[in-house]
Amino acid sequence: MKKLIFILTSIICYAASAQKVFNANQPLVHTYSITARDIKTGELAVGVQSHWFSVGTAVPWAEAGVGVVATQSFVDKSYGAKGLTLIRQGYTAQQALDSLIEADEGRDVRQVSIIDNKGNVATYTGKKCIQYASHIKGDNFSVQSNMMLGSKVCESMAAAYVKSEGRPIAERILIAMEAAQKAGGDIRGMQAAALLIVPGKSAGQPWNERSVDLRVDDNPMPLKELSRLYNVHLAYDHMNKGDLAIEKNDMTLAMQEYDAAMKMFPFNLEMQFWTAITLINNKQVSKSLPILKSIYAKDKNWRELTRRLRPVGLLTVNDQQLKTILSL
Repeated sequence: MKKLIFILTSIICYAASAQKVFNANQPLVHTYSITARDIKTGELAVGVQSHWFSVGTAVPWAEAGVGVVATQSFVDKSYGAKGLTLIRQGYTAQQALDSLIEADEGRDVRQVSIIDNKGNVATYTGKKCIQYASHIKGDNFSVQSNMMLGSKVCESMAAAYVKSEGRPIAERILIAMEAAQKAGGDIRGMQAAALLIVPGKSAGQPWNERSVDLRVDDNPMPLKELSRLYNVHLAYDHMNKGDLAIEKNDMTLAMQEYDAAMKMFPFNLEMQFWTAITLINNKQVSKSLPILKSIYAKDKNWRELTRRLRPVGLLTVNDQQLKTILSL
C-alpha cells in the first residue's frame, strides 16, 4: 500500500509540474526537420515531417530577409514569432535562441533550430527530449529530430543534404527528409509534412514573399504527397511566368512556359484551358480549337466558363468566333 501511495504521489507531482510547462496550445510535435539557407540565392527554408496532424501549422516559421525557425518536440509556437522578431532587431541566430531558452521553464523538452539571413546557425535539443533525439549543425543548415525509431536519422539527413549540393534548395530539403525516413523516421510513423521557403531579401511585400508554402496535413505517405505538390507548384509557376510573358507581349516565351507546365501535368484541364484562351486572345483561334474540344469532351463546365469570359473582357472574339468555339 505504501508503495502504491508513493507511486500515485509521484505521478501527481509530475503532472502538476508538467502542467506549468505544457498546455493545449503546445502540441507534442515529435518529429524530424531541416532548416537551411541557400548560399547562392540566399533563400531560407524549413522542411518537416511528423506523425502529428497539421505539423506545418506548428513547426516551420520563416520571414523573407530575416530567417527561419523550426520549433518542435513539446512545441512552444512563440519561439517562431519571437525568434524572427529578435533577429529582425539585430540578434544573431545563436543570440536569439539563447534568449528564448533562458526565459523558458520548459527548455528541457524543447528542440529548436534557427538560421538567420547571414547563414548563422543555432540549434538546441533539450535533455528531456524523447530518444532518439539529436541535432547536427552544418554549413548554412541544421537537421534535428526527436522520438526517432533509429539513432542515425540526423546523420542521414545531413549527408543527403550535403550530397545534393547544386540542386534547388527545395529539392535538397525533400531529399534530406526522404533520407530521414529511410533511416527510420518518427517511431510512430508518418502523417503530415510541410515545406516553407522565403527569399533571402525582402522586397517589402510580406504578403507575397513565400516562394514555396506547401503543407500535407493528414496523409499516410506525406513525403510522397509533398513532393507531388511541389511539382504542381513548379507547373503553376510556369503558368504564372507565361501570364507575365503575355503581359509583356512575348507570345513565344508565353507558349514555352505553358508547354512546360502542361508537359509536367498533361491531364490538368485548367492548364490546357488557359493556354487555349491565351491562343485565342492572340489571334490564334485555329490552334486553340482542338485543345478546347478535348477539354469540353471531358467536362462541359469549361464550355460554360468560356462563354462567361467574353462579357468581362477576358476572351476577345467576335460573335461568329464565339459561336464556333462554343459549338465544339
